[in-house]
Formats: sequence, structure tokens, C-alpha cells
Amino acid sequence: VQLVESGGGLVQAGGSLRLSCVGSGFTFDDYAIGWFRLAPGKAREAIGCIGLSDGTTKYADFAQGRFTISSDNAKNTVSLQINNLKPEDTAVYYCSAHETLIDVCVGHGYWGQGTRVTVSS
Repeated sequence: VQLVESGGGLVQAGGSLRLSCVGSGFTFDDYAIGWFRLAPGKAREAIGCIGLSDGTTKYADFAQGRFTISSDNAKNTVSLQINNLKPEDTAVYYCSAHETLIDVCVGHGYWGQGTRVTVSS
């Protein structure tokens, strides 16, 4: 299983970013993908997750409204859209993969290398 995140960068507060997670080495539709972030000095934080067989999504409370997870199974890609970015969104964003939604939502499974997002005020 390989996961490659991309799309991070430096953005001003109020802007938007779309992060991508491309998976390979597994049957994409049979898995679930989670998005997490790790900010300096903070614990890893779950953002949300998506079941790739049916598109079921779950979000952490803080992520409701500004964060949207979607998938394009034909391209083995899961996206994380972040709107109205805030300086506190500065973090390395990771995706993970597991066969079950419950497990991936809590951080079990395979991980990508992350993509860094920096939000300036």
C-alpha cells in the first residue's frame, strides 16, 4: 500500500486549498481513507474519513463546515478541500488507508508521507 499526498503550500488566511491523496498497491474501492493533521507542538488530530465503497464520510466536530472529503475512485484519489483557512490550520496533513472505516477514522492502517500546509495571517 502506498499513499502520496500533495497540494500543500503557503496560503493566506481566508484562502482555500485542495489536498490530494493518491493510493496504489491495493484495491481502492475496498478501503477507507482518513485525513489527519499534525501541527507543531500538538497531538495528531483526526479531520475525517471516507469509505470508498459507498462514499460515507465522517468528520471531526471542528472540521464540520470548512473541510470536505471526497473521492474519485477512477483516479484512486481522495481529496480534502479546506476553505477559509486559518493560521491554526498550519500543519502537516496526512492521509491513511485501512480496510474499514471505523479503523481508518481512528488512525489505524497505512500512512502517506504528508503534505505541509502553512497559513499566514
